[in-house]
Amino acid sequence: MCRSNPTATFVYETVLGYFLQDDPETVAAGFDYTATNFGLKDRTYESDKEFDAYGVKTQWERFEQEVFRLNREDAPEVRYKVLFLARHGQGLHNVKEKLYGREEWDRYWAAQDGDSESNWVDARLTDLGIQQALAANAFWKRQMAEQNIPTPQRYYTSPLYRCLETASHTFSNLALPPDRPFMPVVKELLREVHSVHTCDRRSTRMSLSHAFPDFAFEPGFAEDDELWRAERRESDDEANTRVKSLLDDIFTNDGKEKIWISFTSHSGATGALLRVLGHRPFRVETGAVMPVLVRAQRVEKAR
Repeated sequence: MCRSNPTATFVYETVLGYFLQDDPETVAAGFDYTATNFGLKDRTYESDKEFDAYGVKTQWERFEQEVFRLNREDAPEVRYKVLFLARHGQGLHNVKEKLYGREEWDRYWAAQDGDSESNWVDARLTDLGIQQALAANAFWKRQMAEQNIPTPQRYYTSPLYRCLETASHTFSNLALPPDRPFMPVVKELLREVHSVHTCDRRSTRMSLSHAFPDFAFEPGFAEDDELWRAERRESDDEANTRVKSLLDDIFTNDGKEKIWISFTSHSGATGALLRVLGHRPFRVETGAVMPVLVRAQRVEKAR
């Protein structure tokens, strides 16, 4: 099985005050990232006085320069990155949970491969889920045209089918800069919290590779799912440790140069990421995206 083994670890914190999602007064339920400029606050930055003296730049152009300033002026062992945390579009399992009710879903149905109508092992997107991903695609296109938003330099996705579908629909056919093509990498540790739920049991590497030939798999990615267990749920502490290892891997190997990073994952995985990043709890709706400005300080591992 692929296991992240970075040479360094990091202490992470969310840099507050830039996005509505980290503001305690922002209500997560019903939050519309497409109506709020991804949640980027309308505010001034210290970098404005040199970069936008005449006030003609967009909010995202000015924010990009602010992140450059933070990286430039902080200590060498510190790096700032903006993580776009996307949740997959609606999956079949989300529909079935609503159909049977949360209590009955958790008690019985979630552990089954399906019912008389459908199979939800490694659940696929519904038609609505596809439309949610296409809506994200349209919003990225609009933001690129109107805001000149910096597009991701790295694209990472959970290995579960619905996330590969979501990433593909979201970023395909965008007029991305030549130096920032959509070249997604599948990361085992970015998957949903492990549980008895069969919707979170992933497909084989071969079948995923056949369905998504343009997706790369990280080195050591196993053919079969070696993490899913039918008898127990991953604890919050275990999920935190897993995504911390994922972050250490990415922050080590992407260095300071790769600042804008896309993650496509799940509600539980995003919750674990937010805990490790010191962000307040914020439930991301299916198909939605939330950015987080992260400060990470490198700490060498003891040998």
